[in-house]
Amino acid sequence: MPLLTVRNLVKEFSRSRGWWGRPSVVRAVDSVSFSIEPGETFGLVGESGSGKTTTGRCILRLVEPTSGEVRFQDRDVLALSREELRRTRRDMQIVFQDPYSSLNPRMRARTIVEEPLVIHKLGTKTERRERVAELFRLVGLDPAHLDRYPHEFSGGQRQRIGLARALALNPSLIVADEPVSALDVSVQAQVINLLIDLQERLKLTYLFIAHDLRLVEHICDRVAVMYRGRILEMGHTAALFRSPAHAYTRALLSAIPIPDPDTRPTRIEWDASSVDLRLPLRQVDQGHWAAI
Repeated sequence: MPLLTVRNLVKEFSRSRGWWGRPSVVRAVDSVSFSIEPGETFGLVGESGSGKTTTGRCILRLVEPTSGEVRFQDRDVLALSREELRRTRRDMQIVFQDPYSSLNPRMRARTIVEEPLVIHKLGTKTERRERVAELFRLVGLDPAHLDRYPHEFSGGQRQRIGLARALALNPSLIVADEPVSALDVSVQAQVINLLIDLQERLKLTYLFIAHDLRLVEHICDRVAVMYRGRILEMGHTAALFRSPAHAYTRALLSAIPIPDPDTRPTRIEWDASSVDLRLPLRQVDQGHWAAI
């Protein structure tokens, strides 16, 4: 049974057109459907504005969806009461994109990591302090630095603090929203390797949201390609990268930088007018779907 199932998820935003104009509706997420198996890393990729982050936040109900269905551990997330949702969020956590703005600058690292335990009233004060030190070690940080403020850590260390906070409640699903895009390339590799190591040790499941296709190819088991709120292609990562079926996916993959300076890249020009967003996904190979 899938850990997470998303069916026909829709999120619309109203956009004002001034004093006299009628507001227009922007459909940021348009009939998105996918499922994630326990222990899997499922990637959502696409350009900025494609609806990846909104999809992730709708799943957690950080943004309320307009319509659709989200089932987590066979529970209807969108039908949960506020108290039921609070309990469910112990199993569903998020790591935000920007480690600089996702941590409260007025709180010490100890308080930041301990906060979920306090909110959910878990453990005594001594047990929480021990748990916070354990989490710091788990993500590769020195517990001796727990009383520092966020500005006293590097970008990579701040993202590790955010990850420690997300792991505090022993979740089964982590939504990783562009978790390394704000970091230097050398630090990105360290954080990605940490995510892989933690997944193996803690039996985690990831929804990995990214625009860097090299990272997606390295970490994800399956991937879905989004464009203007819709999934245009979805399948096992190796097969999709080897034989992309949709023109948009081929254009995205052609933009991946080639490290060999003697190899001339072949960029594929993308004609946005050629895509029909009304086309449903159809199976093009075993476990491989495309809107063609």
